[in-house]
This record gives sequence, structure tokens and C-alpha cells, in this order.
Amino acid sequence: MSDSQDKQVLPVDPAPYSIFTASQKALVVAIVSVAATFSGFASNIYFPSIPTVAADFSVSTELIDLTVTSYMIFQGLSPTLWGAVADFQGRRITYMCTLVIFLGACIGLAETRKYDQLVILRCLQSSGSASTIAIGAGVLGDITTREDRGGYMGIFQAGLLIPLAVGPILGGVFSQTLGWRAIFWFLAIYVGIFLVILILVLPETLRSLVGNGSLPAKGLARTPLACNRDRPKGHNAQTAEETLSPPQSIKRPSLNLLGPLRILLGMEVTFAILFLSIYYTVWQMTITAMSTLFKCTYGLNDIQIGLTFKANGVGCIIGTLTTGKLLDGDYRRTKDNYTGSPELFPLEHARLRTVWLWSGLQCASTLAFGWTLDRGVQITVPIICTFIVGWAATSSQSVITTFLVDVFPKSSASANAALNLARCLLGAAGTGTVLPIINAIQVGWTFTLFTVFMLVALGLVIVQMTYGASRRRRRETAELNASSGG
Repeated sequence: MSDSQDKQVLPVDPAPYSIFTASQKALVVAIVSVAATFSGFASNIYFPSIPTVAADFSVSTELIDLTVTSYMIFQGLSPTLWGAVADFQGRRITYMCTLVIFLGACIGLAETRKYDQLVILRCLQSSGSASTIAIGAGVLGDITTREDRGGYMGIFQAGLLIPLAVGPILGGVFSQTLGWRAIFWFLAIYVGIFLVILILVLPETLRSLVGNGSLPAKGLARTPLACNRDRPKGHNAQTAEETLSPPQSIKRPSLNLLGPLRILLGMEVTFAILFLSIYYTVWQMTITAMSTLFKCTYGLNDIQIGLTFKANGVGCIIGTLTTGKLLDGDYRRTKDNYTGSPELFPLEHARLRTVWLWSGLQCASTLAFGWTLDRGVQITVPIICTFIVGWAATSSQSVITTFLVDVFPKSSASANAALNLARCLLGAAGTGTVLPIINAIQVGWTFTLFTVFMLVALGLVIVQMTYGASRRRRRETAELNASSGG
């Protein structure tokens, strides 16, 4: 037994793909969805308090916006490390490490008295929270197949996007009643309670450690209150993923810290990642500028500003829930109508063709948002625009995220870390420049410029659908030959 563990070669029963039952999968998805809320809460709960924090530290709003920028920089960088660790060391241990860092940062932020400490601790807070999304996507890649992944991914995305609806409201209430520091005490209590639950309940799912869930986890990867994971009596039909990778043993991969960078620069999914990064950046620039624009245009207080974010958050939740089911249905229809070789299945077409709808909605609503604010139109109109922006932006995000897990099922955390790296670094640059651009060319023309960028970015989807498939097939063929000893 020890010799086989030293060689890190683990026996795996190729059917079913995962032994987790539907209820057990639901529990796992619920846990990872809640874990992913920390990234959204830490970001969105902070937005309504930006003017108040600026006044408390006696600095400009632009300087406080830099704490948003620094947060997004580390939001992009940290999953590059933690995603690779999660694909090697396991999901549970990585969750524990990141959430402990997040807890410490929240306590520090609640007690900070200096601006430079605020910036540093926001970076540390981001390092602890941002990776929960990539790790969660990795967990879903472990326990789901292409046929049902879209629906589960939709639920996961909806869970992690709840903070977009709830966070700003809580932030506004805390900031105006108990003070902005209460925001971070709330986050510290929240993550402390959840960390205990995660340690007790969440099972290890990394396939190189536990196979399809039938192998016992060791050490910290073992769940104290492990759920009953008895093998189902029936065997599911093999999926395309099982057909591609059903060897009787799985070699545990080595730690590859450059894995996310290789995925990002490998041209296999690069164009899809760049497309989403541009749309994500415009979305984040819109959200970042909202508190300042609504305060200046309509004279709102912190609680009222927080309430204006609710429409965006509700749009995000609705969008990702509906998109998940749409993705599953689209995939099944494409698969049912396809009669060619499995190796030539048009995955890009099956997953990416709905992007055109969401892109059009986001472009139109972004343009309308800018000009309604520019003209001081009744506040209901720009709020409705943020609802559509949130719906469209998260729908596009669900499409691309599901596509990445499909392409890299064995390193899904690293694939999502690559996406996070690109979108957050580009988003950080955007959020740091949005107010200066508005001050230079006014609100309406600023969002017109953003819309032009998004329209041009649609060309990246065409390139991805045209050239990405050939590179993906070459890699899959090489992996298949390597696993068979060819």
C-alpha cells in the first residue's frame, strides 16, 4: 500500500464518472457556492462606503478607488498560485489556507487607521478570497460531466453572485449606521463560521487523490463528518470524458505553478478569455463608478446608494440561473444532432453560440446607462440598465467558465485561474481609470467608448470558434496517446 502511494498511482473504477449521488452533489455545490461568495462580498459590500471611507481617511475618492484596483490586481494574481495548488494538493486544504488568510485580513481591515494599511490589507483580503471561485469551479469539474455541467455551473454562479445583490445593501446599512469598519467585522464573523462548516462537511473531490470519490482521502483531505458515499447500484453510461480518460490508474500530476499561465498563453482558449476579460472590465468599471455617479447626479446617501446596486445583483442571479439550463439544453441538442467522430465534436459551437445574445444586451444596456446618467434621466432608468448589464455580463461569464471546464476537466481550477488572471488585471486597470476618463470626456461619451471596445471584442469569439478547436484536438490526441503509452 505504501509503495503504491509513494508512486502516486491510484486505482480508479471508470464507471460511474462520480459516485456522488444527486443529493451529495447538491451539498457539495451548496458549500462551494457559499465559499465563492466571499470574493463577491469583499468587493461589493465595500462599494457604497467608498465616499465615507475617503472622508474618514481624509483622502480623495480616486485614492480609495485605488484600493478597489489593488484588490482586483491580487484577485487576478492569487488564483494563479492557489489554482495550481488546488489541482495538486487538493480542494479542501487549499480552501482552508485561503479562508484563514481572508479571516486575518478582515480583522486587520476592521482595525486599520492608516491609508497605506488599508491598501495592503485589501490586497491580502483579495489573496484569500479570490481563489474560492477557481477552486469551486475545480470541484464542479471533478464531480460533473459535460452533459450536466452547465446546470450545476449555473447554480454555482448564482450562489457566488448573490453578494452583488445583497452586499451593497449591507455595506450601505453598515456604513451609515455602525460605521464602515462594521463591514469587515461582519465578513470576519461570516468566514469564521463558514470555515468550521467547510472543515467538517466538505469532502475531497480532486480526482488524482480520490478518483471518482470511491478512494479514501488522507490527512487534512479527509472529512471529519464525511457524508455516506456508497457506490450506486447502477452504472451510468460512459460519457465522452470517460471515453477519453478511463485508464485503470491515474498518476497524480506534479505541482505546476505555471499551469494557469500556459493555459492563458497557449492559444487554445486565449481568445475566449480575452473576450470575457474585456466585457468583465466594462462591467466592473460600471459598478465601480456607480456610487460616485449616483451620489453626484442624484444626491443619494450610503444606504440609498447600496440599494441602487440591488438591480445589478438580481440581474446577475437571474442571468446565471437561466444560462445554466440553456447551456445544458444547447449541448444536448448539438450532441443529438451530431453524427460525426467523437474527436471532432464541435464543442466551441455547442458552448459559445449564445454569446452573441448576451453581448448585444450588455452593449445596449451599457450605452443606455451612460447617456441616461449624462442627461440626468429619472433614476429608475439607469437602475434598470444595471439590471440588464448584470444579467448579460454574468450570462457571458457562465458560458465561458463552463467552456473552460469542458476543455480542461483535469485542471479546471488552473483554467479558471487563467481566466481570473486576465479579467482581474484588465479590470484593475479599468477601475483605476474610469473616473479620470469620465472627468475628461463626460459620462455619456465614456460609456460610448466602452461600448465600442465591446463590439470590437466580438471578433475574438469568431477567432476562438474558428481556430481554437484545432489546438484543443491536438492536445487531446497527445494526452490520449500518452495515457495509452503511444
